[in-house]
Amino acid sequence: MAAVAKGVVRVDVVSDTVCPWCFIGKRRLETAIRKFQGQKSFEVQWHPFFLNPDASQEGVNKIEMYNQKFGEQRVKQMIPMMTETFAKEGLNYSMEGQTGSTLNSHRLIALAGQQGLDKQDKVVEALFKAYFTEGQFINDKQVLLKAAQQASVSGAEELLNDEDELKSEVLHEVKTLAKGVTGVPFFIIDGKHSLSGAQESETFVKMFEKL
Repeated sequence: MAAVAKGVVRVDVVSDTVCPWCFIGKRRLETAIRKFQGQKSFEVQWHPFFLNPDASQEGVNKIEMYNQKFGEQRVKQMIPMMTETFAKEGLNYSMEGQTGSTLNSHRLIALAGQQGLDKQDKVVEALFKAYFTEGQFINDKQVLLKAAQQASVSGAEELLNDEDELKSEVLHEVKTLAKGVTGVPFFIIDGKHSLSGAQESETFVKMFEKL
């Protein structure tokens, strides 16, 4: 975790790009941060986590994967709940398309982070929207390049053409920063306070008020 300027609240987010609660957590964090506009400054940095380290590079049907993992009956209950949760945050929720390896998405997020946290946040946002609201495949090169373009991130094509670029950095972060993290999203605030799960925005507000 990088050092931040005095008076700036640092928020490190451990997340996976196929985790729906990570997108919800992002929205709720943003809602909380807006309440401190003009009072506090924030820096948010995103860090990798693999819900399924062995996920397919080619992709598998999202519904079929969920059915195998949780059982059809539970999935039938989950979809309306997630649809409602996303709707409360002003988001559409789609279970269409494929799911698979998130390594390349994390490499892209790492590249964006080298070019500025604003660009990194825009990449994360674009990837979440593509996967959760549009049914796009998270490991599709064109989906990744579009996210990079939307965030004005340079060098994305070169990164994706070299499977080793930033791979060791991503895996190192998973082994270090995400060590001991059993579920995401996981929020580390000012390097010493932690919150696990997609907390309500008021929980973040109460934490920020104490800082």
